[in-house]
Amino acid sequence: MPGRLHRATRAIARFDTAIETRVDGFRGHRNVDRLMYAASELGDFSLIWHLISTTRAMAPDREPAHAVRVAAILAIESALVNGPVKSVFRRHRPAWEQERPLRLRRPRTSSFPSGHASAAMTAAGVLSQNDPLWPLYYAVGAVVAGSRVYVKIHHPSDVVAGAVVGIVLARVARRVWPFPDPGNAGGPSAVRPR
Repeated sequence: MPGRLHRATRAIARFDTAIETRVDGFRGHRNVDRLMYAASELGDFSLIWHLISTTRAMAPDREPAHAVRVAAILAIESALVNGPVKSVFRRHRPAWEQERPLRLRRPRTSSFPSGHASAAMTAAGVLSQNDPLWPLYYAVGAVVAGSRVYVKIHHPSDVVAGAVVGIVLARVARRVWPFPDPGNAGGPSAVRPR
């Protein structure tokens, strides 16, 4: 087992280094910096997802309860990922030795897995249920998740793991608390979920 663990650790380190090297080529471009730092900031405390779900809940085909559903699911996701899951791994965050181009909150929790990536994929998965805007949710989620590598708060493998956790949590949430069908008094929707 130690041999397998050692090989896996080395493979993850090579993956992280390869991605970091590619991302380094984009860092320092003013417009890309602004986009990625803004995406990272908006991902703090799932702010972007609360804004999107609240705005979406105001649409004629939605109700305020839809935003409450997303908020509750994200609260559970955050409690799980930022509590027991991160406490198991305790991975150090990437080193950043130069001055940052923009202000950024630096979390004190473990780097693994990325809470931003987990929240992004959980929110995108839950919001996309029965919604024609689903590609937009996943696109925003990918930018928020990727921003964490760009701003060097997470290793790439942290983001991949967080995204996988988020996808799983979204699937569980959609089964446990399905999107209510307005014509069915809160029952499961007849439309097949994405």
